[in-house]
Amino acid sequence: MGNKIKIFLSIICILLIVLTYTSVSAKTNDEIKSSIIRVGIMDNNFKTLERSSVVLYGTSTCYVCDPDTRKTIIKIKEDTDIPFFINQGIIELKMDDCEEIYKSTKGFVVCCPDGFIGVKGLKRRGQQALYRGAFKIQKNTKPNVLYLINIIDLEDYLKGVVSNEMPENFGLEALKAQAIAARNYAIKPRTKVSKAYDVVDSVASQVYFGYNTETPTGNKAVEETRNIIAMYNHEPILALYSSCSGGYSENYSYAFSDPDTKQFPGSLKPYLLSKPDIQNTKALNREEVAYEFYSTTPQSYDVKSRYYRWTREWTREELEKVLQQNLPKQSKTSFVKPEFFDNSKIGTLKELKVIRRGNSGKIIYLDIITTEGKYRVAKELVIRRLFTKDGKSLPSANVVFKCETDANNNIVKIKAYGGGFGHGVGMSQYGASYMAKELKKNFVEILEHYYTGIYLGTIPVEVDKTVIEQKFYPPSDKAILYIPDRKGLNALQVIINGKVCNFDLSKFLNIQRCELDISQYLKKDRENKITYIPACQNRLVTTDLTKGDTKITIYIKFLH
Repeated sequence: MGNKIKIFLSIICILLIVLTYTSVSAKTNDEIKSSIIRVGIMDNNFKTLERSSVVLYGTSTCYVCDPDTRKTIIKIKEDTDIPFFINQGIIELKMDDCEEIYKSTKGFVVCCPDGFIGVKGLKRRGQQALYRGAFKIQKNTKPNVLYLINIIDLEDYLKGVVSNEMPENFGLEALKAQAIAARNYAIKPRTKVSKAYDVVDSVASQVYFGYNTETPTGNKAVEETRNIIAMYNHEPILALYSSCSGGYSENYSYAFSDPDTKQFPGSLKPYLLSKPDIQNTKALNREEVAYEFYSTTPQSYDVKSRYYRWTREWTREELEKVLQQNLPKQSKTSFVKPEFFDNSKIGTLKELKVIRRGNSGKIIYLDIITTEGKYRVAKELVIRRLFTKDGKSLPSANVVFKCETDANNNIVKIKAYGGGFGHGVGMSQYGASYMAKELKKNFVEILEHYYTGIYLGTIPVEVDKTVIEQKFYPPSDKAILYIPDRKGLNALQVIINGKVCNFDLSKFLNIQRCELDISQYLKKDRENKITYIPACQNRLVTTDLTKGDTKITIYIKFLH
């Protein structure tokens, strides 16, 4: 019996590894990953992923596997330290009660099928860090540095995200909106910085603190939006979100540069457009209108955030010192022109001149004019990091500067009036909570407010030779099975909640795009299941497709 259990658990570990390295089944393009996600785990201060050693342990029996042979190397009892070290590119495992030293240049995978894996010395929200899934201990390009990668199912990963990105008391509907936004970001992040992992566990991607920080309501939000994402033009959207937009969200292009070319403003994303919380609010792209908005507290969905409105104040000498310190570092981003070097002198501040604002009042370009020259600064994050107060960046770039001058028209004091926390693009988390709790809006209405022209659908799957099953809660009682390109397939067989459904696609004649109404087969407010049958197992398909070589992308599109 013991050997059977060991084999079974080894298979679980192997499946995790295989899913990590093989091509994915749920995608519409190369950016979308499978249901397994790889998370780079950072240190306690979220400064680095690089380690020289790491000690893991399991809350139940752990298995250390070789990623090449996919075999179990050693079985380790619960609450036992599993120490890994790296030396000149070789990762070593040496257990205290074992004379043998296990060595690998590829690394190791640790799984704990009946429990969770802890990382010794790692704290998350003041608690010992515990994680679902498996861990890969993998070397870096540096000879004495290793990475710790959490290999985890997407839905389990989201349970560790939603409860940390949004407080449980924000309301279930807001948490559901957060779950969908986080799911979108997981499968389609704005940037991918490493081949070793898909996302990191900090605000550089989205906050993920693992099992110990999950909450019942957060988990319910994930489960009741399982496999549901926001889409635009048949593609998953880049679902950006921030804590508080200040009452007016901003266009993507006015806050972000192109991640590859660094061009700023970035390219337009039609679903990430500026939008006021209250209709008929004027665009805030003029100084006087922006000042009126951010120096007062008009009604908006963000009013309950402590960052809804904020002020900062410097004497001229204080701000000159701040700029002298911050300009060299921010110049390295290439968004300060001309470049300000370490040995450059700021001189005396003469003027802060906003050149351009977005519709939310977010500064796009700002000139810093001094006796030593003029420096043009672009992009919201650069601006926030330039104007620090007590070592902290501005909460947002939705800010208006007012300068107090003396009798000789010299600047004496600078006061900043601002609103919001974060980049302010896409969903505002405080706004989502207000919509859910005060306005009684559901998660679909919340998402449609912040993401223009989107609709909800299941994660697209690519059906070829493998049976694919998806579980989901329908957000509406109207849905179509959407096939962007049937590639000549003349029949489709799926199983929806146990009902075998055969669809005749030949009626679409030469049209390759298909929309099949499946509303009658769905069950509202409960988990549904759809099984996609490969062409090679469907007796209704034409003979040229019986080998199953044709890959068909399919997803469910939900309608109002």
